[in-house]
Amino acid sequence: MSADKAQAQRFGKYTLLSRLAVGGMAEIFLARQEGMQGFSKKIVIKRIRPHLSDNEEFVKMFLNEARLVAQLNHSNIVQIYDLGRIGKCYFLSMEYVHGRDMRAVLARSASRHIPFPLEYSLRIAASACEGLYYAHRLTDDEGQPLNIVHRDVTPENIMVSFDGVVKILDFGIARAENLLSETRTGEIKGKLAYMSPEQITGRSLDHRSDIFSLGVVLYEWVTGHKLFSGNADADIIRAVVEGRIYPPSYYCEGLPAPVEAILNRALCRNREERYQSAWDMQYDIEQFLSHHEFNPSAIHLSNFIRQLFAEELSREARAGSASTPLPPEPSDAEAESSAPLPDEPAPEPAPEPLVRRKGTGSRKVEQAVRQGSDRLQAEVEVQQECHLSVEVEMDRELYLRLHEIARRNRVNVADLIRDLLRQFAKYLG
Repeated sequence: MSADKAQAQRFGKYTLLSRLAVGGMAEIFLARQEGMQGFSKKIVIKRIRPHLSDNEEFVKMFLNEARLVAQLNHSNIVQIYDLGRIGKCYFLSMEYVHGRDMRAVLARSASRHIPFPLEYSLRIAASACEGLYYAHRLTDDEGQPLNIVHRDVTPENIMVSFDGVVKILDFGIARAENLLSETRTGEIKGKLAYMSPEQITGRSLDHRSDIFSLGVVLYEWVTGHKLFSGNADADIIRAVVEGRIYPPSYYCEGLPAPVEAILNRALCRNREERYQSAWDMQYDIEQFLSHHEFNPSAIHLSNFIRQLFAEELSREARAGSASTPLPPEPSDAEAESSAPLPDEPAPEPAPEPLVRRKGTGSRKVEQAVRQGSDRLQAEVEVQQECHLSVEVEMDRELYLRLHEIARRNRVNVADLIRDLLRQFAKYLG
């Protein structure tokens, strides 16, 4: 028996393989569900912290919201399979997405000094619009609208699978989570920055609140800057309510006018002036991409994400499993004391930024890369009897040629370079 299996924990009919995340409300586990004749399926378990089982108001709202969103069945929404209780622990079992959330994707892209391409930002946003529109217009068996609102559209709740499929997480859970006074300060602060003006001031919400939040997310992806930030909650709330918004082109020089128009409309303070449906926003995004030089597909997105996380995927393939031993369970105090990530200071209307992100006006796929940078890096992993990472420097023209060849052959650039090195080694030998 492997170390992973030896340290796995049983939870009812599920086997918990590894803990993916922990917060004030719940723990998230990668798990396995097994059945007859060797049936086995990876899933995710969201297990509510045991001490919350005594909070009747929280439990009632959590169960009501979970029953509601369990009706969602769409390719761009993480599906809920089961809702139950084992011992004192309420839980949800849901679809496992083999990929990364957009917070992790953007962080990895930044660490590689590669600004996230505009085309991919728009493609992901369009897919998120499709999932939101489906949820917003869902009705019950009698045709009555369910009035589902996500309430927590953030980069962490938008995932991209390694197959290039976009998935929205945690529909409806925000209402229950907001009841908890013990929710960590860092979590609250992070959510405030993506709330609509009506949500942050406690007014009634409808689907247009989610459209505003997605606009905030897309603004961040396109410009590389948070739209609303501050040193304290009050600063963020004031920024959202007053609508202090820098034009996206302030940070992203050469941004196409249609993209700026999409962002400006999604971010209108008055919800009557916003997009009135996620479908309307998706339509404008698709119209722009359809007339753009590069309209990425799921295959393109898959190749890009796989390149960003090539090392992890390679390690995972060698290990033969995505699971890792379960770490010791943290105490409630430990979960509450996790240090939040610092916010960047709120921008002041002053001098022009020293570096602006370039738009995507040329015919080159990678025009999202800063024009002042003439050298890019491609990481190549060569695996024979040992594992070796090689860093290769090349000019932009060569990189783009390799990227196009890889695209035509439906492989990522790292795999292409690895194959070229193998062929060259055979030739020299």
